[in-house]
Amino acid sequence: MMSKPRVAFFDFTGCEGCQLQVVNLEADLLGILDHIDIVSFREAMKEHSDNYDIAFVEGSITRRSDESRLKAIRKNTSTLIALGSCAAIGGINCLKNFFELDYVRETVYGEKATSYETYAARPLKAVVPVDYEIPGCPISRNEFIYVLKSLLLGKKPEIPNYPVCVECKLAGNVCAFERGMPCLGPITRAGCGAACIREGGACWGCRGLVDEPNTDSQREILAKYGLDLTDIFRKFRLYNGYSEVAK
Repeated sequence: MMSKPRVAFFDFTGCEGCQLQVVNLEADLLGILDHIDIVSFREAMKEHSDNYDIAFVEGSITRRSDESRLKAIRKNTSTLIALGSCAAIGGINCLKNFFELDYVRETVYGEKATSYETYAARPLKAVVPVDYEIPGCPISRNEFIYVLKSLLLGKKPEIPNYPVCVECKLAGNVCAFERGMPCLGPITRAGCGAACIREGGACWGCRGLVDEPNTDSQREILAKYGLDLTDIFRKFRLYNGYSEVAK
């Protein structure tokens, strides 16, 4: 009988909300466990093993010492998946990259500032090769199941590569721009079901950019609705501060 794939979960700097999404699969998780062995998952179990086939890694890299640990995880696994926005695109942690690190240390740690190691935050792929990414803040539980099933079937998971605007139109949402709100939907990767717009807000770009985003179209939309380009870049930096567009 063929052994089940061994799966491990790891975390770096982040809120661990994406791992909680996996724990919150509840009944679905029981079915998943028929097909995999989870050998390391700090959020859910005490046991740990360095023998695994698939590694899901949450959080961004914010210390130089993180690099050696991440490289060891990469070396141990045949498949590494960045779990959530922090791991995939750097996420909220990259906001600190727009300030002097000494200022960041002093603001956060006060008198103990020199006791804590830190450097410019970055996504996993800035340190090691990443095989797949599950974007979002937090991730979609359904998307996690889809990616895992695809891997178990030997298929390449296909994450949406069209803008959130497509999902907005399908859902019949009133456009955030029509409500006077700056929105990153035209350049942000779909897959969330346009959840923030559906609840009366706007897109913050937590799933990262689509490939080859149409930034010219974004500028035209902003101009049409009389919105300031500065506002949209400030909004963009919340999740996408590591990308070249925000630098």
